[in-house]
Amino acid sequence: MGGPFWAKKDEHGWSIPKGLREPGDHDLLAVAEREFTEEMGSPPPAGETLDLGAAKAGRKTNHIFARAGDFDASSISSNTFEMEWPRGTGRIVTVAEIDRAEWFDLDTAAVKLVKGQLVFLDRLREALA
Repeated sequence: MGGPFWAKKDEHGWSIPKGLREPGDHDLLAVAEREFTEEMGSPPPAGETLDLGAAKAGRKTNHIFARAGDFDASSISSNTFEMEWPRGTGRIVTVAEIDRAEWFDLDTAAVKLVKGQLVFLDRLREALA
């Protein structure tokens, strides 16, 4: 994840690209593809899509899809957002929503991914078995 809060968090500091549904969004795969494009700077690769379902993480419910494909993670160009940093200072900074992307094997991803999304790795393992 991008921003100064996550800058030095490698273990359990990575996230699956995701975003929010807008009013009227009913096709969750289309939402996932739009959010991937916004966060990564290019459309997701074409290929077979696995629906890994939904899981609650804190106050949010994430619905995640996986797709095998060719994607150059080193070439991302993420959208940005503004935030107050450091907190309580009134100073507003603009940061990338995603500051970097990498490919990991499933065991490494289990160490990198935020804990609320680990269920999706288990589901992916099951789907690929």
